[in-house]
Amino acid sequence: MELKQTTTAAPKKKAISFLFKKNQSLVMNNRMYLFVIPALAVFGTFWIWPFLKLFTYSVTDFNGFNLNYNNVGFDNFKAIFESGILFNSIGNTLTYTALLVIGGNLLALILAFALNSKIKGMAFYRSAAYIPALFSAIVIGFVWSYVYMPESGLIASVMNLFGLDGAGFNVLGDYGKALYGITLVDVWKNVGQTMIIYLAGLQTIDDSVLESAEMDGCTGWQAIRHVKIPLLAPSITINVILNVINGLKAFDYPFIMTNGGPGDSTNTLMFSIYKMAFTEQQFGKAAAFSVVSFIVIIAITAVLLVFMSKKESEME
Repeated sequence: MELKQTTTAAPKKKAISFLFKKNQSLVMNNRMYLFVIPALAVFGTFWIWPFLKLFTYSVTDFNGFNLNYNNVGFDNFKAIFESGILFNSIGNTLTYTALLVIGGNLLALILAFALNSKIKGMAFYRSAAYIPALFSAIVIGFVWSYVYMPESGLIASVMNLFGLDGAGFNVLGDYGKALYGITLVDVWKNVGQTMIIYLAGLQTIDDSVLESAEMDGCTGWQAIRHVKIPLLAPSITINVILNVINGLKAFDYPFIMTNGGPGDSTNTLMFSIYKMAFTEQQFGKAAAFSVVSFIVIIAITAVLLVFMSKKESEME
């Protein structure tokens, strides 16, 4: 009789301990979500809340200081469309972005193919190509402002050595050339980062694929065009998207090197918002400008993602 009682008690204890462990694991899993709360609080405070307030201020005459602002409806949106600032800023930003995407990716591809070899000192050359990406935009902007400086700048001094008119060289002071000048600086700074992504993509290509292409009679250029570049489709998509993001949020170099000038030739979307809010103290109008810019950027990004995914599938 006693033996029977002991044999039935053991399973009960196991069942109780199993339920206890199961409930304990459920409690621990639920507690894990508590670690997300601080991150969500920071994200909500510094991103979601300001984003929602942006729409509130866009229909007011808020100047950034006086909290007794009035609701003006869609007058701010009407003003930015009628003034021409919006379309000028969109045009400059799209030009800046297109030059950054085309120039940056072409130069990075050339560098990646040139540096994708096993020769002595290649690590040094790769590091040298990446060095500009390590410096901040402020440092790069001030250095290139000296390079572009008329009369006594680096380029002007070199021109004087060869008997050319260095005093007349003034890229940043030329209405038609200033935007191209600052875009070149951005391309130079980011080409190393773009090159690294292409270089990583090239090194993932299996040697057997290249050997098969060579056996089929592909020359060097044909292998690049029909084998390597199609296999770099994911890297191309990543770099194009990154360059587009950099172009659409361009602010540093127009602010540091030209202050939006000469005239409005280097006024980008982000710089126009900054100037409207902090220089002209028209926060309501700047908020409306930000809302329109947000819609434009979302539309461009959506079109780009569809286009790049389609091209990537075709290249595969």
